Amino acid sequence: MSLLIGHVKIPDSALARQAAELLRDHGDDLLWNHSHRVYLFGAVQGEQTGITYDAELLYISALFHDLGLINHFSSPDKRFEVDGANAARKFLESHQVPEESIRRVWDAVALHTTIGIAQYKEPEVALIYSGVGYDVMGENFDVITPEIREQIVTAFPRNQFKSKILNAFLEGFKHKPETTFGNIKSDVCERLLPGYKRPNFCDLVLHSHWDE
Repeated sequence: MSLLIGHVKIPDSALARQAAELLRDHGDDLLWNHSHRVYLFGAVQGEQTGITYDAELLYISALFHDLGLINHFSSPDKRFEVDGANAARKFLESHQVPEESIRRVWDAVALHTTIGIAQYKEPEVALIYSGVGYDVMGENFDVITPEIREQIVTAFPRNQFKSKILNAFLEGFKHKPETTFGNIKSDVCERLLPGYKRPNFCDLVLHSHWDE
């Protein structure tokens, strides 16, 4: 892949290519395009703000960030973000990647939906969070110029992404909706999963086993 957008190039190392092949083999066009937009939107924001980041680790984090939604990588009882992070760890360990690099990728994948924390961690973690927020919710939309935005979307089309991604989320964790408690994906279950009622933290406190 020789795509160059602004000053951002998609990594083309052997490790990056193998990670991309994993997503291509098990994912679909929706996640393929979304994951690449996440990398590019995150990397562009990093370039604009002068953040030093490891492009290969950022790219691999983007490729794995939604892999936990796919049945092949989905556990029966963990958050899909953790499933994706664990898949990334297994992949990187099999290629003898240093532990510190593995930790950064694990955190980037596991925390990409964690509002209020991820943006304060290492560059790869923060930029994946920013890339996801930009592509999914249009956060800080105007920080990227229309020209660069158009280049990215032309290379990796959205194809009615807004109308498709929520159902893709639900398909990834409808068998374990309890794992969405306390995070933003509970909104998806509440809206799209028939009969689902999210737990309420206040009820859990007031109805606990403590005799008070």
